[in-house]
Amino acid sequence: MRNPEQQRNTYLYETIAGNLTHQILSGVLISGDKLPSIREICQQYKVSMSTALQAYYLLESKSLIRSVPKSGYYVCYINPTNALPNKSNPSLYLGNEDTSNIVSKVYDSISSDHIMLSLGVPAAELLPLSKLNKAFSHTLHHHAAHGSGYEHVMGNPKLRRQIARLSANWDGKLTENDIMTTAGCTGAMLQAIIALTKRGDTIAIESPVYFGILQLALSLGLKVLELPTHPETGIEIDALKIALSKNKVKLCLLISNFSNPMGGTIPSENKKEIVRLIEHYQIPLIENDMYGDLYFGTERPENCKTYDESGLVLLCSSFSKTLAPGYRVGWLTPGKFAEQIRRVKFATAISSTTLTQEAVACFLEKGRYESHLKKLRITLNNNCLNYMEAISNYFPKGTKISRPQGGFMLWVELDPKINTAGLYDKTIKMKISIAPGRMFTLQNQYNNCLRLSYGLPWTNQINNAIKTIGNLIR
Repeated sequence: MRNPEQQRNTYLYETIAGNLTHQILSGVLISGDKLPSIREICQQYKVSMSTALQAYYLLESKSLIRSVPKSGYYVCYINPTNALPNKSNPSLYLGNEDTSNIVSKVYDSISSDHIMLSLGVPAAELLPLSKLNKAFSHTLHHHAAHGSGYEHVMGNPKLRRQIARLSANWDGKLTENDIMTTAGCTGAMLQAIIALTKRGDTIAIESPVYFGILQLALSLGLKVLELPTHPETGIEIDALKIALSKNKVKLCLLISNFSNPMGGTIPSENKKEIVRLIEHYQIPLIENDMYGDLYFGTERPENCKTYDESGLVLLCSSFSKTLAPGYRVGWLTPGKFAEQIRRVKFATAISSTTLTQEAVACFLEKGRYESHLKKLRITLNNNCLNYMEAISNYFPKGTKISRPQGGFMLWVELDPKINTAGLYDKTIKMKISIAPGRMFTLQNQYNNCLRLSYGLPWTNQINNAIKTIGNLIR
């Protein structure tokens, strides 16, 4: 929970907008309903007219309401009638069906003239590239040896201090000494897994899960135990309890906030219970929280690390989804395993890239990150609503859609007769790339599902692409 000082600092207009957003998304207010006037909002919340207007401007920016001249503000968001995807129910056997062929097929098709709904990154036009370029140029000219030397094995001290400062957003109490930089979040997970497992060990994960995690596990000779997962609340706690009590699980690996691909967020109480379980069984948790900053609500969700007092939670993240995917600037908190992971990093990488670390550190140091994130969150929330509405309009009746509260992934479940690997072959001929559900498991499941990224700005071209996919499904 946020402390009282943080709560006092929450902008009043965000609180007002948050309350109205909840009413709109929950169906209390529906499309066409007239909202209270600015004067009524001022009286109800005891705020100034400028604060009330800011709240409505924020709702407009999210495509939830619209202004009608000389009439007022009206709800324009159409709440999707599509059901949520089913809770996953993977087999209890340890899956080992390699999906690298389909992953390679999808990612080999990356092209600037394709509509890449399969790519889990925000579009370049949503990123502060000009400001990053200035930071990079400054680093190149002013850093020691122009950034050509090795960094300390733990990483750039300035960057680690900035990451520690940002940890207060999720009630973390990190210092720069708690943090090690890596080559992206994948690099962080890789170094942690290498340090904590050996070939033949079993790891427990949610299902479906980011295909990169599955590829890492296969490449290291690990067994993967996929556990049932809800599209809104993440991994099923009861299933995790049983798995830890009955299986020789070496470690757990979870995406705690706005997971890839389902988009769910583990509730705070469940996060506390997960930490309690791993402490009871003395099993480390690698927690991927690289989407946590991309929340649509008024507060950033906490993570499992927030509740970790034993050092068993290894938090992994990066700036790949918020600043610059190609910079490959990631980090982790090695906790009680710091020495093992430090040795792994030294053996496999020696150090992280000097120039990109320093450039990101300079960007963060100037206080530009939060301003950028606010704009990015509004855009992604707007995108999410538009994508959901288009899928609802153009896909067959009975299509199920996830409802993420952050990040930029939609999980779509189609009729069981539809094979999305085959659908991909059709869409790619139309220069539209999707991510078939089979990529996100090592078992024979999710064949009728797909992941769509709403990291691309909403345009008529995107609308038409979703319409084309819907026509191909029918």
